[in-house]
Amino acid sequence: MNSTLILNLFRFVLLVVAQVVVFNNIDLFGYINPYPYILFILLYPVNSNRAGLLIASFLLGLSVDYFANSGGVHATASLVLAYLRPSFFKFSFGLSYEYQTIKINDRLSPERFSFIFISIITHHLVLFLLEFFKFAFILDVLLRTLLSTVFTLIVSIIIIYLFKPSKR
Repeated sequence: MNSTLILNLFRFVLLVVAQVVVFNNIDLFGYINPYPYILFILLYPVNSNRAGLLIASFLLGLSVDYFANSGGVHATASLVLAYLRPSFFKFSFGLSYEYQTIKINDRLSPERFSFIFISIITHHLVLFLLEFFKFAFILDVLLRTLLSTVFTLIVSIIIIYLFKPSKR
C-alpha cells in the first residue's frame, strides 16, 4: 500500500473518532460547535484523485451523520466543501496551485489561512443552512456559522501544528 493512502486512512479514522467522541459533546453557549473533522478534506493531497476525495468526503460526512443522528447534513456540507476545494485553492494560492506545490501543514501564511478560513466558513454555512432549513432562522444560522467558524478555525490550526510532520 502507498504511504499516502495509509496516512489518509489513519487521518480519516482519527478525525471521525475525535469528532464523535470529543467534539460532538462540545456545545458552548448553545451556538459554538467545533467541527475539525473537515481537516481531512483540507489536508487531502492536492495532486490526488478528485473522485477519491469526493467519495471519501461523502463517507466522512456520512460517518459523522451516523453517529450524530443528523440526517445527512454533514455529508452534504462535506461534499460541497470537497467539490469547491479546487476553487478555494485557486482563489487563495493563485498560480502556485496549478503547479501543486502546496502543503497546508507548512507554516501558516496568509494564503493558507485564507484557504482554511474560506473552507471552514463555507462548510459551516451549508451545514447550518441545511440544519435549520427555514428563512426565519437566518440570524441564528449566521451567528452559529460565525462563532463556530472562529472556534473550528482555532481548533483546526492547533491540530494541524500539533500533528505536523517533522522535517528531516
